[in-house]
Amino acid sequence: MEVKTSLLDNMIGVGDMVLLEPLSEETFLDNLRNRFDHNEIYTYIGSVVISMNPYRSLPIFTPDKVEEYRNRNFYELSPHIYALADEAYRSLRDQDKDQCILITGESGAGKTEASKLVMSYVAAVCGKGQEVNKVKEQLLQSNPVLEAFGNAKTVRNDNSSRFGKYMDIEFDFKGDPLGGVISNYLLEKSRVVKQPRGERNFHVFYQLLSGASDDTLKKLKLDRDFSKYNYLSLDSAAVNGLDDAANFRTVRNAMQIVGFMEDEVQSVLELVAAVLKLGNIEFKPESRCNGTDESRIKDKNDLKEMCELLGIEQSVLERAFSYRTVEAKLEKVSTTLNVAQAYYARDALAKNLYSRLFSWLVTRINESIKAQAKTRHKVMGVLDIYGFEIFEDNSFEQFIINYCNEKLQQIFIELTLREEQEEYVREGIEWTNIEYFNNAIICDLIENHQNGILAMLDEECLRPGTVSDETFLDKLNTICAEHQHFESRLSKNSKFLTDHSLPHSCFRIQHYAGKVLYRTEGFVDKNNDLLYRDLSQAMYKATHSLIKQLFPEGNPAKVNLKRPLTAGFQFRASVGTLMRNLQTKNPNYIRCIKPNDKKAPHIFTDSLVCHQLRYLGLMENVRVRRAGYAFRQAYEPCLERYKMLCKRTWPHWKGPAREGVEVLMPDLQVPTEEYAYGRSKIFIRNPRTLFFLEERRKQCLEDLAALIQKIYRGWKCRSHFLLLKESQIVVAAWYRRFAQQKKYKQIKSATTVVQSYTRGWQARKLLRELKYQKRCEEAVTTISAFWHGTQARRELRRLKEEARRKHAVAVIWAYWKGLKVRREYRKFFRANAGKKIYDFTIQRIMQKYFLGLKSTVPSMSPIDKNWPSRRYLFLDGAHTELRRIFHLWRCKKYRSQFTEEKKAVYEEKLEASEIFKDKKTLYPSSVSQPFKGDYLEISKNPKYQKLNSAVDEKVLLADVVNKINRANGKGTPRIFLLTKKSVVLADQKTGQVKASVPLPDLSSVSVSTQNDGFFALKLKEGSASAIKGDFLLSSEHLIEIITKLHRTGATAAEREQLDIDISDEFLVQFKQDKVCVKFIQAALKNGNSVSCKRKNNRLLEVSVPVMA
Repeated sequence: MEVKTSLLDNMIGVGDMVLLEPLSEETFLDNLRNRFDHNEIYTYIGSVVISMNPYRSLPIFTPDKVEEYRNRNFYELSPHIYALADEAYRSLRDQDKDQCILITGESGAGKTEASKLVMSYVAAVCGKGQEVNKVKEQLLQSNPVLEAFGNAKTVRNDNSSRFGKYMDIEFDFKGDPLGGVISNYLLEKSRVVKQPRGERNFHVFYQLLSGASDDTLKKLKLDRDFSKYNYLSLDSAAVNGLDDAANFRTVRNAMQIVGFMEDEVQSVLELVAAVLKLGNIEFKPESRCNGTDESRIKDKNDLKEMCELLGIEQSVLERAFSYRTVEAKLEKVSTTLNVAQAYYARDALAKNLYSRLFSWLVTRINESIKAQAKTRHKVMGVLDIYGFEIFEDNSFEQFIINYCNEKLQQIFIELTLREEQEEYVREGIEWTNIEYFNNAIICDLIENHQNGILAMLDEECLRPGTVSDETFLDKLNTICAEHQHFESRLSKNSKFLTDHSLPHSCFRIQHYAGKVLYRTEGFVDKNNDLLYRDLSQAMYKATHSLIKQLFPEGNPAKVNLKRPLTAGFQFRASVGTLMRNLQTKNPNYIRCIKPNDKKAPHIFTDSLVCHQLRYLGLMENVRVRRAGYAFRQAYEPCLERYKMLCKRTWPHWKGPAREGVEVLMPDLQVPTEEYAYGRSKIFIRNPRTLFFLEERRKQCLEDLAALIQKIYRGWKCRSHFLLLKESQIVVAAWYRRFAQQKKYKQIKSATTVVQSYTRGWQARKLLRELKYQKRCEEAVTTISAFWHGTQARRELRRLKEEARRKHAVAVIWAYWKGLKVRREYRKFFRANAGKKIYDFTIQRIMQKYFLGLKSTVPSMSPIDKNWPSRRYLFLDGAHTELRRIFHLWRCKKYRSQFTEEKKAVYEEKLEASEIFKDKKTLYPSSVSQPFKGDYLEISKNPKYQKLNSAVDEKVLLADVVNKINRANGKGTPRIFLLTKKSVVLADQKTGQVKASVPLPDLSSVSVSTQNDGFFALKLKEGSASAIKGDFLLSSEHLIEIITKLHRTGATAAEREQLDIDISDEFLVQFKQDKVCVKFIQAALKNGNSVSCKRKNNRLLEVSVPVMA
């Protein structure tokens, strides 16, 4: 359910000044101060919003706040600028009423920020879409551009708008923005050439010098140092909290978003630079021979650079600064300018150049943001214009500004009264005339076409003869002396003759906001705003794309001798147009107030705020609103808010809301003269009646709150008791369960302990029985062992004794037999003893020799040449034969371990030995290197897949060789493939076959005796492969390649064996020529690498390093 709120809820002070009681200037000021101290910067006067500048960021402008005020009633929430913006937008969208938002206040009061907040709120709540977002972005981004060129730092405000701006934002029937139109009023162009102390020139000059890149400044012929330019004040060049460099980037980006082309941006910056250069032009006096004074430019460098920027001939502009041509019908008179006139002409050109550039910018922005559709649009206007100004020194600009504020005050009073009257008529309430101060008499004093101050100023400017500010003041004193709001010490009104606060050269006007003293000095010149025709024509001659558009009157073909319109006349016409535009729209007012002059937060200066209250006419506004009925409210929210005060309407009223209010008010005993019933609203005359209702409502709400609290607390206690009761049951059940579980666990634990003790006792009893049984068995075994041992020892002793007896018998028998034999053979012993002893000795020596050879036999390696020596010469033949047999046997054993592949390798190594041993120096280093064959792994490497598929046969050898070029002796890498039928040479990178030579076409191979890898494949004459000639190649595996070539040729029965020619000089056939390849030994510079050089057409010399 949505919570209903109201302006009156949680109110700090009084949110609507119409309800302030009692109403006085003091209570008004106290209420504003109270709200300001609590960060409530917005207050209402009916539908008017008073905005206090907080001079700091507040968390009340967030997207959440936008949603909070979206589609809410104006008085539904606390005062806020979003409430006014939402009311205006919804009236425009839903009721088809054109709206205007008038933002007024003095400089520094926050008018520009207020206009930004209004536009940002409208942009946030309106429709979405790519085109709509683009329009919204362009409308919002027009602000930074206009602020850069139209705002400046003043003593009262660091970002003061020095021009008036009125923007009409156009919407379609859905409320989506289509575009807009901007109107500007009275740019303070005098600031271009002179700024008061403590103030700055327009922001764009400082932004350009601080934020532009070095290349841009170089193109514009500018320097970053502010002190080099006379038009820039130095005492306030830097402003705290203002980043000119970052703001320049923001302005450039905003111009791009709005739709400025890059060349247009460059043209604008060139004109800004030209204004700075123009201020540096200085003049010196010179006297002519006829006695007249004239001026000359001191330093022409700045003039030259300015002319280069604008594309003007230097001599043309220099003459325009020195002479003035006056045309009257058919006559032309040229006069010289003195120094003062030259400076006036320079400053006038600078002011006109800048103000026309500003007007062009506004026009160009309008071209980008204007609505494209031709149908009728809904319009919301936002007016951000200077407030009423009262300075110590007030001149023509303040007079014009205050005149505009008088007109705005007039239309404000008229529209406010008209709105009040229309609401009373609409609601059927009797209308009573309200007396108020009508400032039409002051507006008439200023703008009357015959006797108005502006009319007399124009008349004085157009009058022939000597015209000055004094003659203008004399005219005012003559015509306006009797006017009650005009004061002058020189007028016919005698009461001001002794008024020393009124200087002789001034006049004073009593505005609605107070008296303002104007100094007439400069009124005539500023109203004339003359630019010499010579300067206009000089500007028109420029080649710059923008200058001719800014000075159309300089066209010689369209010379207009009529005097241009004065500044006062143009402004009066603009204000008249603005007033007529505002009267066609429903007005919404924002009155901005500055709380202090220090631009600091939390400071509220009573005198300053009181002064603004007076000249803004806020007290007058409150009195107008309170002249009839101070408060009005629709019946439904009124009944919803106060229905609890009557038993008949509480808690629900079932009839119409008006009838409920008609029952409610008499029941509260409110006097009938204090309220009136309209058609849709109730009107309350006095704020005291509203506060009485609010007090009764507050008391009733307190009673209702106490009743609600009592019922709630009773319900809460009962609920708590029931919850406790239910919880107690649950807790008891859980506790009983827990107790039983605990008791069961205890019984189970006790049972387990008893069981464990019982089982332990039984186990120990069984263990004791087993141990006893085991000891008995061990005792029996031990006794038995001892018994058997005793028996065995007895038997052993018996057997030993018996054996000794048998041995003795045998010995005795042997000795007896020996004696018997010796006796029998004694006669034969001496005849055969020598031969038997010799045979026995030889047999014993040979037995010892063989047993010794068994233990000293050498290893099984075939290359082991060790063999044990023999001790007796008669064994020499047997010793040699045994060595030969053993070597053959172990060779056989060694060969039986070989695989077929290893056999083939050793056969190749054996064949290489037969070919190269003691013939080529390179051979010994190759013995320890195994023959690998396929060094490229051509069948596995995907890089050579194409080459592998091109060769049908098995590859016996694959290696990278260098093919020697006969022209220079340098090598080119080639892939060398050897199969059983051919030799193939292919490109190393691409794998493309370069040459394929069948083995039968090879006649011989030539190599050197040196330590190099060169070899020549010689082809048979007349063969198909011999067309291109022989191949001279170089490889690191020369021995293996030649061996495999020779072996492959030898295994083929149908081919002749390949000849191997080993020589340090041989011939190689290259196409039609034969070239001699000669190998020499030399000390090379590049180390041990072999080099080949061409000596002549018939000789290639290969240098081989000398072996150490």
